[in-house]
Amino acid sequence: MPYLHLVPPNTNIQFLGGVKHRIFFILSGLFVAAAISLVVVKGLAFGIDFAGGILVEMRSESGAVDIADMRGKLATLDLGDVSVQSFGEERDVLLRVQEQPGGEKAQQEALIRIKDVLGDGWEYRRTETVGPQVGEELIQDGIMAIALAIGGILMYIWFRFEWQFGLAAVVALVHDVAITFGVFAFFELEFNLSSIAAVLTIAGYSINDTVVVFDRVRENLRKYKTKPLKDLFNMSINQTLSRTVVTSGTTLLALLSLFFLGGSVIQEFSLAMIVGVIVGTYSSIFLAAPLLILLNVRRDGAVGTAPEQNSPQTV
Repeated sequence: MPYLHLVPPNTNIQFLGGVKHRIFFILSGLFVAAAISLVVVKGLAFGIDFAGGILVEMRSESGAVDIADMRGKLATLDLGDVSVQSFGEERDVLLRVQEQPGGEKAQQEALIRIKDVLGDGWEYRRTETVGPQVGEELIQDGIMAIALAIGGILMYIWFRFEWQFGLAAVVALVHDVAITFGVFAFFELEFNLSSIAAVLTIAGYSINDTVVVFDRVRENLRKYKTKPLKDLFNMSINQTLSRTVVTSGTTLLALLSLFFLGGSVIQEFSLAMIVGVIVGTYSSIFLAAPLLILLNVRRDGAVGTAPEQNSPQTV
């Protein structure tokens, strides 16, 4: 059965060689430095999950909810950042309001004003107030989740390959996560628990793409005992290029659909994922693989005695 090759099987793009990978190292370093600077200078626009505020789960007793009309009514209250999100059935709404200055009394007054402006016909199923202390704990938990994910990935890659592969994968992963944070800071996107989920999803996507390239590199290290590492790495990247293009392309199509058609609730999450997929694909090809040469990956670490072949495999 014939396979669809978006990238011809005999493609031989020279990704590495000369000063190419050094240029990519410099570009990546500049992007990461810019991202960190943006986070430090502008900071992240923490949402209610982290900054504290009011959470209300509501159900309309009169049918489907007009989200736009509801947002317009709440905007007249001047309560600051207000998020209205539909979930579950079409008459269910999740309302988030940023913390009001004045302590618990101010939060209760804000709730009364919200109920007054929305009028009757609502069932208030859940009402919670997220204080600053809880927000700080959620921030710490989010940082811990990202750190543990990166640490676990390092251990997995180290166990499956060699330490050079693990270090290169984690450097590429930190590169992707840092740039994603920089995008949040630059566009002043709301950073909340959904954003943590986006970052962890990006980490998983990035490492999956990197492992595919690394697996082909390891396979070729077993087969080609005398081929120069630069040529071997170029061949490995080209052999996995078709898979990378198909995976990234189909993922981006889905994310672009969510961004343009999914509404404002999911738009920021989609934008973060789009940036993450692009950056993750870039780092797998132009950063992770060249780092293996810089780290002097050993041929003798790749076990196996398969005879050298003259024709590369196709994907």
